[in-house]
Amino acid sequence: MTISEREAARRAARGEALCAATVRALTGDAALHYSGARLCRNMRPLPLHAPHLQTLPAPADPLATLRGAADGAALRLRHSDAALHRRLQPDAPLERLLFELMEQLRCETFIPAGMPGVAQNLRDRFEAWSRAMHTAGVADSHVGLLLYTVAQMGWSRLTGYPVIEDTEGLIEATRMAIAPQIGGALAGMRRTCADQAAFAAYARALAADIAGLIRAAGADQTEGDAKDDEDEKGVRNAFSLFLDIDDQEDDGITLAHSGDSRVLKASAQGYCVFTQRYDRELYAGTLVRRALLTEFRERLDERIVAQAINVPRLARALKAALAVPQRDGWSFGEEHGRIDGRRLAQLVSSPAERRLFRLEKHTLIAESMVSLLIDCSGSMKAQIEAVAMIVDVLSRALDAAGVTNEILGFTTGAWNGGRARTDWLARGKPKFPGRLNEVSHLIFKDAVTSWRRARSDIASLFKADLFREGVDGEAVEWACERLRSRSVNRRLLIVISDGSPMDAATNQANDDHYLDHHLREVVAQQQALGDVEVLGLGVGLDLSPYYRNSLALDLTSPPDMTMLSRLVDWIGTGGRRAHS
Repeated sequence: MTISEREAARRAARGEALCAATVRALTGDAALHYSGARLCRNMRPLPLHAPHLQTLPAPADPLATLRGAADGAALRLRHSDAALHRRLQPDAPLERLLFELMEQLRCETFIPAGMPGVAQNLRDRFEAWSRAMHTAGVADSHVGLLLYTVAQMGWSRLTGYPVIEDTEGLIEATRMAIAPQIGGALAGMRRTCADQAAFAAYARALAADIAGLIRAAGADQTEGDAKDDEDEKGVRNAFSLFLDIDDQEDDGITLAHSGDSRVLKASAQGYCVFTQRYDRELYAGTLVRRALLTEFRERLDERIVAQAINVPRLARALKAALAVPQRDGWSFGEEHGRIDGRRLAQLVSSPAERRLFRLEKHTLIAESMVSLLIDCSGSMKAQIEAVAMIVDVLSRALDAAGVTNEILGFTTGAWNGGRARTDWLARGKPKFPGRLNEVSHLIFKDAVTSWRRARSDIASLFKADLFREGVDGEAVEWACERLRSRSVNRRLLIVISDGSPMDAATNQANDDHYLDHHLREVVAQQQALGDVEVLGLGVGLDLSPYYRNSLALDLTSPPDMTMLSRLVDWIGTGGRRAHS
């Protein structure tokens, strides 16, 4: 990633933060924020499906249109009853697409008093989206042109703005042809903007009329007709470039399931632990025979070599992303900068001499620390080869970049509670005992050990019987405290997991969401403290319900340079730009 690309990523992240603040101010909802260009509430993406609120095709959104999307989302949350909208929306995808668009345009008519900038932002956003759709070829087919024309007519009628000049000539014939059929519905929507239910009746009628026109056009074509093929292709293009709200999440990555714990919410003391008597903190390398560790290390090296991973390149990118410039003396004899008083006599003797200045020299110093915390629960065994490759390469690259790093893990000492549960049973099974297992916190590489010295211990990730159950919240607290013990300018914790926290004994004795509710609380607390950036790296899973800054990786193929470069980019921006 070039310096200009990194700077663009940082500007985009700052823009998202500013837009999130605007949305919170307009709605009064402090839980709203942006994650990976999606508006979320408490780390859950909000279902805002209006086409022009989605990310525009390349190039990336300029700040002006991003602000328009944020303002539009805020007005939708403020002026639309979501439950009523779901109840009234049509079932068919085409009608639902148009109904969704019209409801969003209705909400955008409620401009707050004294905020003309909001109106301009909304207009800029819709016009930018319209031009992008035209450039992308939506209007090249009969169906695409019809949908595009309806969007322009609805926007113009509800907002009072003229249709955009760039495509006015293109849509004029279609607009004149359909105006008699949908004119009544458009007029009705204009009259009933203040009444969502009444507006919905006209919006449903408009959607049904347009869907009927499209189906009638299709019925007029004989099977195998070239124009029928063109219209079918136009429908597909229109859905993919407008927005197919049924398929927009079909990316192979599922969202982690989370919920609130009734027991934890009702408890005056909050999260509790039945006993810490059997908890352990272990160096993982001591649990594996040296000969077996050597075999594991050879196996890991073979996988990395096969992927042709360029570690020095990753190290340079990490250093540029995480290091901060620090003053390192002066450079003399420069042609610009500050005047060097020691050379003024030279100016008298040689008036043409220009090398009379000095410049400050700066050196990049990587005063950061990165901790990689691996979920060593049973389900991770299937993915551990890919995960081991990622953490090993990252640790090596961080070492080369001069960034302090460590590799940690968490699991339990036994299945189904172990000795902690036995003690609980012996005491008569008191109600709601809290965490009911013996946790094991693992150290594969600590902060003071170099990658070269720890490389064998890192390979102990291949030891299958390490993987049992997972108590994520306590592990995150432990890892954050280790980070705070180091005197650095920036601390990042990257939690690598493939699922929600799970310990059977704890869930059975409390409730199903006891551990994941605690994990959400811990992450929120650590973020509020502000001295540790907590990021979630999901293995085939979207961890955004737990981690505000998260990235979901598809590891069905071994990690390669492309994936690792994106991962380094994500780490450098503090996880504010997520990929799926």
